[in-house]
Amino acid sequence: MNKSVNKVVGGTALCFGLFCQSLLAAVAEYQVQLKDHLFFPSQITIPANQKVKLVIHNQDDTPEEFDSFSLNRDKVIFANNKATIFIGPLQPGEYDFFGEYNPNTARGTVIVEHQKQKAADAN
Repeated sequence: MNKSVNKVVGGTALCFGLFCQSLLAAVAEYQVQLKDHLFFPSQITIPANQKVKLVIHNQDDTPEEFDSFSLNRDKVIFANNKATIFIGPLQPGEYDFFGEYNPNTARGTVIVEHQKQKAADAN
């Protein structure tokens, strides 16, 4: 390839990379801890019709599998590690999740709600 083609390809790749990075930065992030085979918080409220990122920190010395039939997600989270799970956009409602290896204790719910509109300033 000649130098002008390399510049165009390189510039296009740079712009595409910056565009993708800005899209990922716009995704809201929610943190969840897994400790003593319990999720904290056990309820997470997220906005309807938006993609969000769940970051789950497994602070236990054993692995756990995040599992949700209603969210259609499952992911093993190794001991003392974290995992990222993208969910949504979702309709308003409640979506349960659990730890496959400790289903009686590791339980939680994602609550999806419409965002409340800010009141217009009367002044």
